[in-house]
Amino acid sequence: MNDKAVLVIDTVHPLLHQILLENNFIITEAYDWDKAKIIDQLPSFNGIVIRSRIKIDKEMIDAGKALKFIARFGAGMENIDVAYAKQKNIKCLHAAAGNKDAVAEHAIGMLLALFNHLNRADKQVRQYQWLREANRGEELAGKTVAVIGYGNMGSAFVQRLQGFNVRVLVYDKYKQNFLSNHSWAEESSLQRIQQEADVVSLHIPLTPETNGMINGEWLGAFKKPFYLINTARGKILRTADALALLNQNIILGMCLDVLEYEDTSFEHLNEQHQNETIKALFNSDKVILTPHIAGWSHQSNVKLAQVLADEVLACY
Repeated sequence: MNDKAVLVIDTVHPLLHQILLENNFIITEAYDWDKAKIIDQLPSFNGIVIRSRIKIDKEMIDAGKALKFIARFGAGMENIDVAYAKQKNIKCLHAAAGNKDAVAEHAIGMLLALFNHLNRADKQVRQYQWLREANRGEELAGKTVAVIGYGNMGSAFVQRLQGFNVRVLVYDKYKQNFLSNHSWAEESSLQRIQQEADVVSLHIPLTPETNGMINGEWLGAFKKPFYLINTARGKILRTADALALLNQNIILGMCLDVLEYEDTSFEHLNEQHQNETIKALFNSDKVILTPHIAGWSHQSNVKLAQVLADEVLACY
């Protein structure tokens, strides 16, 4: 068996295929294979490239008897049983650096749109309503912006904040003395963020520890009203709790690129969760929603392919 046989089960940018083929990999595209067929065929492959369509669980990992790597075209690794893969000496790769710029810019864009009522004002002008006072904006300058998570996405967001004349607080549970390249930012505790933040932006992965971490108890402990941004994973935030605080003006507004009610593939909302909470979000002009596209730029698509290709080549 060729030790460079790779199964690609989700569509990815063709640059990844190009680089692997140039390096003598054999690629099999399996975009329409279901889990049963993948398990049946997986013993013939040394690597598998995924996005989010199918979870790589213990059953699948056991089937991949020749696997050297599992490569995620994206950042989050929650749909891979990473611990079990490591027990089997299978490397788990991802391309988190590939879409960090897109996520950071998207978060800034959503926040500025919210502060300046751009969505609402645009709709009103198209209806011949010229409501200037009702759409008076809020400036970002002078605010304290808290960033929770200082990985690829969080650090890129901190970088983008430099020119806005804001105070930046950064929390990362697993890092210390990490802001040497961002001297305008300050390391912070979660408690300090609750005391001082005007804006909170989430940049943490979804893990058993972070699932539901941002809940009513935590959000309700803030000293002053604030704005909330989530471009990370929907299940980090307990949406109903946040909505209740939005209605009480404890949360002043939200920018949500990800939702707790997304399907596991992130391709649509799970229909069984079309509840009153989601309807209320849709009807609020204090909430800006996008369909999990923060990292979805044309440029990031290419960068993801390049970064992941480099990760795969490093395994050989």
